[in-house]
Amino acid sequence: MFSSVAHLARANPFQAPHLQLLLQPEADASPAGPPGAPSRLRPRSLAAAAVEEQYSCEYGSGRFFVLCGLGGIISCGTTHTAVVPLDLVKCRMQVDPQKYKGIFNGFSITLREDGVRGLARGWAPTFIGYSMQGLCKFGFYEAFKVLYSNILGEENSYLWRTSLYLAASASAEFFADIALAPMEAAKVRIQTQPGYANTLREAAPKMFKEEGLFAFYKGVAPLWMRQIPYTMMKFACFERTVEALYKYVVPKPRSECSKGEQLVVTFVAGYIAGVFCAIVSHPADSVVSVLNKEKGSSASQVLQRLGFRGVWKGLFARIIMIGTLTALQWFIYDSVKVYFRLPRPPPPEMPESLKKKLGLK
Repeated sequence: MFSSVAHLARANPFQAPHLQLLLQPEADASPAGPPGAPSRLRPRSLAAAAVEEQYSCEYGSGRFFVLCGLGGIISCGTTHTAVVPLDLVKCRMQVDPQKYKGIFNGFSITLREDGVRGLARGWAPTFIGYSMQGLCKFGFYEAFKVLYSNILGEENSYLWRTSLYLAASASAEFFADIALAPMEAAKVRIQTQPGYANTLREAAPKMFKEEGLFAFYKGVAPLWMRQIPYTMMKFACFERTVEALYKYVVPKPRSECSKGEQLVVTFVAGYIAGVFCAIVSHPADSVVSVLNKEKGSSASQVLQRLGFRGVWKGLFARIIMIGTLTALQWFIYDSVKVYFRLPRPPPPEMPESLKKKLGLK
């Protein structure tokens, strides 16, 4: 009876308990939830038909991961490019705090010296680099979440869901930073070294000629230091905040919320997660900015020279930038899922088998 949907349960064990609803009368048929959670449809053929009609693909399928990666490209590439002026001032505050003493002072000096066009310096490597990072970050996160869920099993996936989010996001970001590192290095050179290069086409050949391939990847270790904690916080905090908002704040179940209302919850949860992300990752971000500006320095040398107070320079600008970025990224990513009719599982619920073990049923 369950052969046609068993693979969906394995792909999304959080929703596996709902599969038992397939045995309920056909008269109440109304598909609710993503593949892996079909409800009130008795015949398996009707369940499959409902899934095909409501969603463009199955949860955990190759098409699902590809479209999630596309959502990552759109969400990360566009948002990071939109805040290039703020990122430019933040980087300059980190590498030259004597000259750029604050956000408004930094904008004023940049406008006076470089004009309005100067605020867009480094937009090309930002767009390319963070598009590639978004592809790996979101696409691999979904893939690793399914993989680790299958390994843990249904009950452990629920009990250890925060650890699952942390492990899946850290694994995804490891590869995402390798994709980001070359463009991040070029971007920092363009933004923080006056006269070095004005465009990516000027910066990339010059970097390769002077330092070889190492110039593009010498910042990958500090990137891991910055981005892996950031992404772990970004995904785990977001997932648990969404769960808490629907449980304690939103006055009705998620299934009764419209797509627009669900996206509002996504945005709010994303901003909350973004504030924590900025704080956790800022010291490593300061090291990355200085390291990519200087030649021959190591991460430990830069960290020692900056000191405790130095690594927190530009934190307020980063909180504004990352909070807004994270909220917009989750909003855009979820909107892409809605547009392509991808499965969007609701917050996890305790499996029936676990309820019985704990005496809750």
